[in-house]
Amino acid sequence: MGNTQYEDNDEIEIDLLELFFELKKKFLLILLAFVVGGAAFGLYSKLILVPKYSSTAMMYVLSKETTLTSLADLQIGSQLTQDYKVMITSRPVLQQVITDLNLEYDYEEFKEKLVIDNPKDTRILALSIEDADPNLAADIVNTVAKRSSEYIGEIMEMIPPKIVEEGIAAELPVTPNVMKNAVIGAALGAFLVCAFVVVKLITNDTIKTEEDVEKYLKISTLAEVPAKRNSSGKGGKR
Repeated sequence: MGNTQYEDNDEIEIDLLELFFELKKKFLLILLAFVVGGAAFGLYSKLILVPKYSSTAMMYVLSKETTLTSLADLQIGSQLTQDYKVMITSRPVLQQVITDLNLEYDYEEFKEKLVIDNPKDTRILALSIEDADPNLAADIVNTVAKRSSEYIGEIMEMIPPKIVEEGIAAELPVTPNVMKNAVIGAALGAFLVCAFVVVKLITNDTIKTEEDVEKYLKISTLAEVPAKRNSSGKGGKR
C-alpha cells in the first residue's frame, strides 16, 4: 500500500532505532552540511564583517587626599565609583569628546559604545571603546579618560582622579571571532539536515508493515500478496 493517510492518530511516536538508521543513511549529507556551513560562516566573518578593535584606559577612583585607613574610606571609594560612572557618561563629557575628535556619533550612540567596568574589589574604572580603526579607538578612550577626569575634579572640587593606564592601539581585532563563527555555522548546518530528516520521518505516514495496518487502520491482516519474481528468481511481498 502506498501513501495511505490516517488523520485520527493524535500521538506521534518516533522509533529511535529507525531514526538512527535514517541519520546514518544521511551521514554524508550531514557531513557536507557541516563543512559547507562552517566554511560559509567562516568566510563571511573573514571577508564581509568589519573587524573591531578594542582599547582600554583605567582610572583610579580615590585621590591622594583620601586615605584607606578606615572602613568609612573604603565605603566612600565604592560610592565614588558609582558616581564616577554616571559623570563619565554625562552629556558634557561625551559631547566634549565628540567635538575634540570630530566624531560622527551623537551623544546617545557614543554613550552606547562606551563600556565602563569596575573590577571586583577595586576602585579602578576601566573605560573601553571598540572601533574599526585601532588608533581611533585608543584616541577616543584616552580623550574620554582625560575629559572625564577634568570634569569630575571640577564638579566635585577635588584633585582630578588619576589615569592609571592609557589605552593603546590594539594589533588584533576582538571581533569577529572567525573560528567561533565557523564552528557555529558548521553545527547549524549539521543541525538543519538532522532536523529535516527527523521531520520527514515523523510526517511520513506511509503504511509499510503489517503492524502499521493493525496500529493505524485498526484492522487485521488476512493475507499477503507476494511481489512479482524478478529475473534472479527471488520474490518479495506486497
